[in-house]
Amino acid sequence: NGTVTVTLANNPSHLEAVDPVVEGATRALQTDHSQPVPLHDVRKAAPILIHGDAAFPGQGIVAEVFNLQSLPGYQTGGTIHIIANNQVGFTTDPRDSRSTRYASDLAKGFDVPIVHVNADDVEACIWAVRLAVEFRKQFGRDAVIDVIGYRRFGHNEQDEPAYTQPEMYDVIKAHPTARELFANKLIAQGVLPKEQADELVAQATAQLQEAHRSVKGDTKHDLAGMLAKLTATPVEAAGALKVDEAQLRAWSDELVTVEPGFNTNKKLQTQFDRRKAGIAERGVMDWGMSEALAFASLITGGTPVRITGQDTERGTFSHRHAVLHDPSTGARYVPLQHLSSAKASFEIQNSPLSEYACLGFEYGYSATVPRGLVLWEAQFGDFNNGAQIIIDQFIAAGQAKWGQTARLTLLLPHGYEGMGPEHSSARLERFLQLAAEGNLRVANLSNASNYYHLLRQQATMPQPVPLVVMTPKSLLRQEAAGGRIDEMANGKFRPVIDDPNVKDKNKIERILLCTGKIYHDLTQHELYAKMERTAIVRIEQLSPLPYQQILDFIATYPNAKKLVWVQEEPKNMGARAYVRRRLIERMKDVMEIDYVGRPYRASPSEGYPGAHAVEQERLIKEALTEA
Repeated sequence: NGTVTVTLANNPSHLEAVDPVVEGATRALQTDHSQPVPLHDVRKAAPILIHGDAAFPGQGIVAEVFNLQSLPGYQTGGTIHIIANNQVGFTTDPRDSRSTRYASDLAKGFDVPIVHVNADDVEACIWAVRLAVEFRKQFGRDAVIDVIGYRRFGHNEQDEPAYTQPEMYDVIKAHPTARELFANKLIAQGVLPKEQADELVAQATAQLQEAHRSVKGDTKHDLAGMLAKLTATPVEAAGALKVDEAQLRAWSDELVTVEPGFNTNKKLQTQFDRRKAGIAERGVMDWGMSEALAFASLITGGTPVRITGQDTERGTFSHRHAVLHDPSTGARYVPLQHLSSAKASFEIQNSPLSEYACLGFEYGYSATVPRGLVLWEAQFGDFNNGAQIIIDQFIAAGQAKWGQTARLTLLLPHGYEGMGPEHSSARLERFLQLAAEGNLRVANLSNASNYYHLLRQQATMPQPVPLVVMTPKSLLRQEAAGGRIDEMANGKFRPVIDDPNVKDKNKIERILLCTGKIYHDLTQHELYAKMERTAIVRIEQLSPLPYQQILDFIATYPNAKKLVWVQEEPKNMGARAYVRRRLIERMKDVMEIDYVGRPYRASPSEGYPGAHAVEQERLIKEALTEA
């Protein structure tokens, strides 16, 4: 008895990739973000997914999405799944595309109703949909409708289906359409005359033709204008106004304080006491506290925050502890949801063991709540490749293809600490290869103060753009990489950081360029103190590359004769090629950029800690040795 808004999600050709995006968008529409604890009402929106009969059992993402249906951080009150079953998958017969009797059998494992219905029976199809909607309303769970029909034409407009299914298409050619069958039934029952049926067809055809003309003439998507905004220098909005030291200290106390009667784990309390001491005595805080303060500044300013991922509540490296567990009662307590001045929601959820569905879900959520900061954290950075389709089709290209924006932030632990090929590299080079026209921001930070400012900037930039952050592992508790409260209160995000230890720039003949953790490996080595003619410049933001700032810093060293790019990744990985090419293109007096790092490799890193240590020591010594 009212108006229903229907949104058709942008969908790439990668079958079923849109499923989690729809779920995330639905969850966002269902959520009230105005309170510290988000209020979720499944009656506000409902997801409808239309599947192919070959794709439903063939694409693993379908099972991943089904698994989300009852999870507290992902449930949407039940999804209506409709299988458009044409009995031919692309050009493949069912016997070659599934191992089950019915296309819908995958859903049997999730305890949901499955209705098979003849697509030629219009009234039966309507009945099936009403049943599914009422089931969702009553039980808040998914329902599946397997609409068994046929495809009258080929796999695409140019395809000839008789090549591969000749007998089936002889039958289809002679078979009346569903519209004709229904019209004939109504005419036979005396519900309407044939002339009226023909008139309805003409009206519908004219309406479709007008809609087609309207879409072809639509020029509202000014892609060039949107891309120009994206490539402009980011401007911090009002929501990212500075927070003074007193407020930061007050929040830091609140974030390690629990309600009366709640018991904190003794080991964890020791960590919290160390955090307090570091802030009180030296004005330094670890990575986890710096992040928490960024979130506190956002939710108290009215910007909602949602962060999910495997182990995210605690942090893969036991560094975050955003959700506390009472060892006596098992009760949970989320300090960020109890900030006295919060004006927006904070939500943190451990995810299921999925990357593809979960990253797609957060993309859909972020695109639907453009004023919120939505973050997805990989357990280890290299696990992002389990969601490569979402990265390629939506995150990197969604703006250019559909004008769809999102400020989704990916936190990808990255760094070479001898953990082997599986847990060293977040594949920084892949994101840099995808970066163009301002579509992605990519950062590899060396300290938590910059991380604090980057998150606040990301949440309040006028134009939403996805952000990829190479987050640390071994640096999480290093004081040298920690956040300094004076820099957080008085500073801002620094895309490039000059060498703070150089006393006389005239003496410098050699400049090392690097990004991320390798900076600390260099400065903590015994050879660093012996250097006299070398400076180290850190590039914290890699995309869009702040090349003018880099060149300006280089220009402040009048006697520099050599530039050296230093990285821990192999030469065919990391940021080397990306940075080198862009700097050389823009240098007036071109200086060759030498390279120090691992050679070309098929694997991201060595397989044994001992081999890693030898190679890491070699490249650090080579970088710090002044010829």
